[in-house]
Amino acid sequence: MSLVRRATPEDAEEVLRLRQVMIDALPGGDTSREWHAGSLPALRGKLGAPDGDFAAFVVDHPDRPGELAALVVGTVDYRIGKAGNPGGLAGYVFSVATDPRARRRGYARACMDELLAWFRERGAGQVMLTASAEAEPMYASLGFVHKPDPTMILKL
Repeated sequence: MSLVRRATPEDAEEVLRLRQVMIDALPGGDTSREWHAGSLPALRGKLGAPDGDFAAFVVDHPDRPGELAALVVGTVDYRIGKAGNPGGLAGYVFSVATDPRARRRGYARACMDELLAWFRERGAGQVMLTASAEAEPMYASLGFVHKPDPTMILKL
């Protein structure tokens, strides 16, 4: 039996806690937690829609009842098809985090395996993510490669 399960609306606060663990580890990450309360309603809605384009997979913390040990979250988006992905469905992985007290047990990888299976079930032809230096070996072992894409961002 797998330790990994699909997150539910009841997990929303723990999902945000682990998302903050990830944000706190990023260079220049905003350590403020004031945004959590404003994010809860939409997150609960997404977690409660199992047939939607959003999925979170988690592992319950083995030593801390009511807490999560690991989390991965992804979405499926439609983009116009292209060579290598004519159907245009693309997965995007974000908020991969493991509680610092539960690291090095394979939880994030197990969650990634479930998320990748979910992407395949939905017909995604490619999956994208942004990797930290620490997590890059795991992603490479799953088959991810660097893309020479000059990504830019505009905050609205």
